[in-house]
Amino acid sequence: MDTVGLFEAKTHLSELIARAERGEEVVITRHNKPVARIVPVTQAAPDASARRGALEALLRAARGRRLGPDWKLLRDEGRR
Repeated sequence: MDTVGLFEAKTHLSELIARAERGEEVVITRHNKPVARIVPVTQAAPDASARRGALEALLRAARGRRLGPDWKLLRDEGRR
């Protein structure tokens, strides 16, 4: 983990972002005190089978009922 002063971070922000994309962490300091950290964002890959299962469960639970608001009621509500 590297430490960078605020002025340098402002002038080299795109470089610091590129380093975060490569997996590095950078601490930003102001007057030699740590104030912020740039870290890579980790995102879990979406699990298609879990999404499919959740959607099927929702549809089973909603059998015979409407999902979401009735658009005709919303339309007519604006006409009053």
